[in-house]
Amino acid sequence: MKILSGIQPSGQLHIGNYFGAMKTMISHMEDSDLYVFIVDLHALTSVHDRQKLAIGTLEAAADFLALGLDPDKCTFWVQSDVPEVCELAWILSTLTPMGLMERCHSYKDKVAKGIDASHGLFSYPVLMAADILLYQADRVPVGKDQKQHLEVARDIAQKFNTTFGETFVIPEPAISETTAIVPGLDGQKMSKSYGNTIPIFLEGKPLKKKVMAIETDATPVEDPKDPDSCNLFSIFKLFASPERLEEVRNLYLGGGAAYGYIKLELLDLISDYFAEARKKKAEYLADPAMLRFILHKGADKAREKAAVTLDLVRERVGLKY
Repeated sequence: MKILSGIQPSGQLHIGNYFGAMKTMISHMEDSDLYVFIVDLHALTSVHDRQKLAIGTLEAAADFLALGLDPDKCTFWVQSDVPEVCELAWILSTLTPMGLMERCHSYKDKVAKGIDASHGLFSYPVLMAADILLYQADRVPVGKDQKQHLEVARDIAQKFNTTFGETFVIPEPAISETTAIVPGLDGQKMSKSYGNTIPIFLEGKPLKKKVMAIETDATPVEDPKDPDSCNLFSIFKLFASPERLEEVRNLYLGGGAAYGYIKLELLDLISDYFAEARKKKAEYLADPAMLRFILHKGADKAREKAAVTLDLVRERVGLKY
């Protein structure tokens, strides 16, 4: 089974990226044909700083490798190193109904949050469809907020197959209900666009500042609270052991849950959880030539797969004569 997913290098990767997608992706190395890529072309919709994007791409690669991704057990590359995806995106765009694009809520949400409206932002789902269909992915791990974009990819693939003959695998979403949307400091979905993240590799005082900024209500310590409506508890449960989680849940329900103490405990849990990965990331960043070698080798593998699909697509639509 082919499983594919990617991460934008538009800033520091955060625990929402990790628990919402990266952890699941890495777990599929042993049992699937795994495709993982850094989506720098998508990042251009919000990042217009050359140095930030270039450095962010290498950092994202170091993040994945430090967290356990093995490039010898998967295909790992940078999106823009496989130009075939842009040609496929254009071909798909000629079949994509405007109404389908206009119904996508992500564009409206991002513009409402202050991201500049652009054609790239509007047509983002078509490029995402090209990313998926180019490698004939069977399953795509996505958060609930990205499920609509995967449905767009399915719709486009089905329309192409109906118009030109069976060409694309129709991808299925893979959504973990427990970590599909990781809440940010303010309770919204954790997102770099919203400025409410906890970066994976943050440590010391900067990490403490982030954790202590998690928004909570004003319910007194001694009063009962609903853990399932508390974004602090939602983040805490990602790191705590089942036994400790049950103890804290009982404190919420019975009274006695002190937010300040829970935040300090969460701080230690986060710091310990990523301690080994922080060391490995530093080692990778100290050797950027090795990072580039790994990514270029992965792009060569990806292009071999992409060429087969694109050659078939070009034949189907009449671009081979």
